[in-house]
Amino acid sequence: MPYVYETDGPAIYRESFATIRREAELARFAPEEEPVAVRMIHAAGLVELAPYIHFRGDAVNRARAALEAGAPILCDARMVAEGITRTRLPADNAILCTLHDARVPDLAWELGNTRSAAALELWRPQLDGAVVAIGNAPTALFHLLNMLEDPACPRPAAIIGCPVGFVGAAESKQALWESAAAPCVVVEGRLGGSAVTVAALNAMADRRE
Repeated sequence: MPYVYETDGPAIYRESFATIRREAELARFAPEEEPVAVRMIHAAGLVELAPYIHFRGDAVNRARAALEAGAPILCDARMVAEGITRTRLPADNAILCTLHDARVPDLAWELGNTRSAAALELWRPQLDGAVVAIGNAPTALFHLLNMLEDPACPRPAAIIGCPVGFVGAAESKQALWESAAAPCVVVEGRLGGSAVTVAALNAMADRRE
């Protein structure tokens, strides 16, 4: 065998997180935020992600309390929904992604928007007190913010808003931050994605973090 490499899974796990804590700038995070940020950095494979991660409105504690109370998790993409570790959820929480609902194409046409955005219209019955995880589509985050402009729209407990990309991603996250629509965690700029969003959700769901 020509390649020599670490084969001990627990050792790889320990060294990965030790490396993050050794190399990333984590001092500005509150105690409950730091392990969430570390998980997000691990998912991105980028210690330089740390300065771009921001928490607002006691987002970690608000999300944990909502999940422990049985709140559903609303996801913009299947990659987010499938990445959630079910065994970490404290109350067998429902996980909902409506992107592939048969009603979505017609809704998108009626709204003149993307399917990712239109799918959020189907969240309304579950949105009150939910934990929202948006890791793929900036249009979904923008549409959620537009929905929340209506005082009659149900309010989520917390929003993980980390869509990735070159068109609208930075702007949608800045809009979430400035709106103070709900307690939130964002990754500033173009960075983010489904894996980073799932990492934040999984860490928030598990009080061992």
